Amino acid sequence: MSVPMVSVKLNIPPLRTNGVLRPRLVERLNEGIHRRLTLISAAAGFGKTTLASEWATGCGRPAAWLSLDEGDQDPARFLTYLVSALQTVGVKIGEGVLGAFRSPQPPEAEWAAAALLNGIAAFPNPFVLVLDDFHLVSGVRPIREVLVRMLDRLPPQMHLAIATRTDPPFPLARMRVRDQLTELRAEDLRFTSGETATFLRRTMGLSHLSQDLAAELENRTEGWAAGLQLAAVSMQGSNDPDGRIAAFSGSHRYVMDYLLEEVLERQSENVQRFMLRTSILDRMCGPLCDAVLLPGEGDGEDALAGPAASGREMLEYLERANLFVVPLDPDRRWYRYHHLFADMLRRRMERNRRGAAEIHVRASCWHEDQGLEWEAFRHAAAARDVDRAARLAEGQGMPLIFRRTFVPVLNWLEDLTREERNARPSLWVMYASALLMAGRIPDVEPRLQAAEACLQGKEPDDRLRDLIGHIAAIRAALAVSRHRADAILDETRRALESLHPDNLPVRASTVWAAGYAYQLQGDHAAAGEAYAKALSISQTIGHAVIAMMAALGIGHIRLAENRLDAAEASYRLALELAGDPPLPAACEAYLGLARIGFARNDLEDAERHGLQCVRLARHLEHTDRSVAGKVFLAGVKLARGDAEDAAAMLSQAENAARRQGIENLAPEIESELARVRLHLSQADASPAAGKPVARKRPVLVEPLSSRELEVLRLIALGLSNAEIGERLYLALSTVKGHNRIIFDKLQVKRRTEAVARARELGLLQNHT
Repeated sequence: MSVPMVSVKLNIPPLRTNGVLRPRLVERLNEGIHRRLTLISAAAGFGKTTLASEWATGCGRPAAWLSLDEGDQDPARFLTYLVSALQTVGVKIGEGVLGAFRSPQPPEAEWAAAALLNGIAAFPNPFVLVLDDFHLVSGVRPIREVLVRMLDRLPPQMHLAIATRTDPPFPLARMRVRDQLTELRAEDLRFTSGETATFLRRTMGLSHLSQDLAAELENRTEGWAAGLQLAAVSMQGSNDPDGRIAAFSGSHRYVMDYLLEEVLERQSENVQRFMLRTSILDRMCGPLCDAVLLPGEGDGEDALAGPAASGREMLEYLERANLFVVPLDPDRRWYRYHHLFADMLRRRMERNRRGAAEIHVRASCWHEDQGLEWEAFRHAAAARDVDRAARLAEGQGMPLIFRRTFVPVLNWLEDLTREERNARPSLWVMYASALLMAGRIPDVEPRLQAAEACLQGKEPDDRLRDLIGHIAAIRAALAVSRHRADAILDETRRALESLHPDNLPVRASTVWAAGYAYQLQGDHAAAGEAYAKALSISQTIGHAVIAMMAALGIGHIRLAENRLDAAEASYRLALELAGDPPLPAACEAYLGLARIGFARNDLEDAERHGLQCVRLARHLEHTDRSVAGKVFLAGVKLARGDAEDAAAMLSQAENAARRQGIENLAPEIESELARVRLHLSQADASPAAGKPVARKRPVLVEPLSSRELEVLRLIALGLSNAEIGERLYLALSTVKGHNRIIFDKLQVKRRTEAVARARELGLLQNHT
């Protein structure tokens, strides 16, 4: 289950019939389409969106479009919309990938980029992807990292275009050197004399304006499109155009403030009121505008917009009058205000906080009626209507934190005062659940205790009992991370006794936790029954993560019973539910398949799946799965008679556990670890024919890539991260990312340790 999409974000904004075409700029964009990236970067009001729309419409390739807004700062939401945009041109991204992006904790950047690139590479036709208003999300690290990784390996059939107010933190210098970047900036976007004259006379209807005045206006505004439009609107009907033009001076900021106020004040009272009331909307259509206007505010005669104009009629009037609305779809149902104009209107609305809050509530109600739960929640939060926002966050059968609006809900919860949470104990529980999903384990229990303190003395009813059950379910999840079977079962019993029968998402995760506890105790029948029930519930409600984990659990039980074919079928189902490429948590399925290969004495298959487990597990935090994979691989090497390599692998597993601060390994890992240690000690005590065992060079679980070897060799030469970036044309963040992977593969924490380890492995023998 996911939050409905706002499809208008995927439409290429239609061009105005009387707009100014810019063939000189379109030609430059077409000339650079063979490169990887087009960057249209300039301050607000330079016509970036209009130019990108003109080019995308006529570039000769299918064009995918995504209009970004502040809500897309949630990486899960951004990735989901990105996939939807790609699908509009026919790129096929697997449902498993989309499910992974919609999960509460989206996969790491490397996995996400690989999933997107696989789909793009399989698409046979050239196409363009345009990301408009990218500055709204460029500061979000996971989003930035996904796109940087995509640009590093972008298939030739895709061209990425970005329109932004600020340069994105991409390796632009490197891309320039490699001829991978086309750039258009403010100096390119400024209107020429001819474009200015066409804009003023044809678009703005100032046919009487002399050539000298047009040239003076261009000079005053420096070809700034928004300034020209503001000036033209303020001059319409003026008897003194020369005086108007003379008033335009100073910076863009000064000109903008002056002209915006001038333009707004010249409108009728009804038009001003409409603009101010609707300015809180990111996107607007006629019915939505009708909904947010307060009773009686649309009444009365208006000389321009007509008597009692509807929202749709008012939007059509604003477009005809060039009053800074931008159509977002070919049917002109949806519009937005020009960003500059919206900013000014919202600043004015801030003077009337009570009125703004009421409008946000009305917008929230309308979006809820349309099934747009995320937008409804966002407006309720903006209104500081805590009760309404809380109800919307709880969702209809599936809380928003279990979907792709996880980050905004957590941010909202953290922004509330303690008093606001105390008045609504359910918010403490929601807060604890969100923190658990964020991996902030130490922060969870204090929130649960705060919830319990608020519940003391309250008369029990169905809602309170469900809340108590949810608290117990979260504590069961905490106990799962510590592999404490008795504690898990105590909490799951409390949870299932109290949870409402309709609270299926929490009941599914609780039943799965009980299955894990039974598995720890060796009660395979009870564990299998619990996992099967969790799988059934999860598939019914679309809870993909719990469904995958339940399938894994069933696989573990069948493997323990030595029913290898049944176990393999369950692990394959888990991989199917995990998507292609699979979620990092699917490392457990690969480890299960590796153990099946080992049981069948197929050591090659066992090692192959074991390595797949370790590669995926590297993307998980606060887990012992990487350790489990390495301990298993040590056992495989031991079975091949490779005691030295087995010892090296075991050492890597133990180092990984220490580095991640893992104190309590799962029992099956402890058991396997003890078995491998025992066999190694026996091998050390029994050298063949009394001869010493030949010392072999240590091995890596996963070899370094060619790029990682380049970085490692420069580290050994003493170069700083910045110097390595300059030498290899890499962004500083990319160099640091390579360092992290190199340290992980070498099982070290510092540069000096990495160099020493590399020499021990023979990776630097010809380079230092």
